[in-house]
Amino acid sequence: MLMAALRDMQWRRRRFVIAILSTAIIFAMTLVLTGLANGFRVEADKTVNSLGVDLFLVKAGASGPFVGATPFAPVELRRVAQAAGVDSAAPLAYAGGTATLDGSTRNVDIFGAPENGPGMPTVSAGRPPSTRDEVAVSSTLDRGIGQEVEIASRTLRIVGIVENSTALANLPNVFLTTEGAQQLVYGGEPLVASIGIRGTLEQAPPGYRAIDRNGAVEDLLRPLKVAVNSITIVAILLWVVAALVVGSVIYLSALERLRDFAVFKAIGVPTKSIAAGLAMQAIIVALLAALVGAGLSMLLGPLFPMQVIVPVQAFIALPVIAIVIGLIASASGLHRAVAVDPALAFGGP
Repeated sequence: MLMAALRDMQWRRRRFVIAILSTAIIFAMTLVLTGLANGFRVEADKTVNSLGVDLFLVKAGASGPFVGATPFAPVELRRVAQAAGVDSAAPLAYAGGTATLDGSTRNVDIFGAPENGPGMPTVSAGRPPSTRDEVAVSSTLDRGIGQEVEIASRTLRIVGIVENSTALANLPNVFLTTEGAQQLVYGGEPLVASIGIRGTLEQAPPGYRAIDRNGAVEDLLRPLKVAVNSITIVAILLWVVAALVVGSVIYLSALERLRDFAVFKAIGVPTKSIAAGLAMQAIIVALLAALVGAGLSMLLGPLFPMQVIVPVQAFIALPVIAIVIGLIASASGLHRAVAVDPALAFGGP
């Protein structure tokens, strides 16, 4: 029966090739969507880790040090810096803003931190900003050291480049001194979004709470939560479409082979052998589609304007999911094959 199934695939190879390519495109898009959702988290992790902050001290009630921050005056800064387990503490600022480049406007994420941190990332070229009129920018902003950039109606001189530093779906990050960010974000008022702590803090002062790096990443991802959920729903729908494509091909193959199945049943071939042949066809189609789809996803990823970082787990899980889809898809053809009457083998044309 397995040889008969392979011969059937050879006889109807054009149909099976079309099914493999169609399903491969669906698998590729599913991997790309998975890579998009994962890319959001990877860039948020990279940004938060680059700040070199272990804990973010925020006002009680604030949901995080970035998007959910509540600005406050850092009156507890000295006390926190002198607490046991704290290596250093610094006032940090954050806000979304815009940068004007050659007459065009781009959204950016504005971070403010002392020149020597914590909160100031390591630059790949140049140096960190030291005055309120200086800025270090992400390399994705396509600007060089010594050039000027207009951020929130202020012209700043670029003194440092941070390699591929982005957040919130590939928005470039820009880094100023705390005073420079306060000038842009809070109109010069001595307010901060959080106090960045390097080390450990046994207990937060009254009216404050400490958020670790994971909490900071979740806060930075909060605006993208709806987008990630939407991507997940679309990915699930694509899996369903893939199962339907494979299932339709196997079902059509089963319809055209009803006389064959009737002959097999008439000569005593077990039903499980017939089922194994159909299941093998579906699994071969799904596995070949997964292989081609994995290659296509690597070609399609760079075409997107956002980071597409497909996790290794997704590539490992794809063949397993493909096999499951193949088995589910073969059920429709199996039901039709099992229900065929052996007497059909002795009927007319």
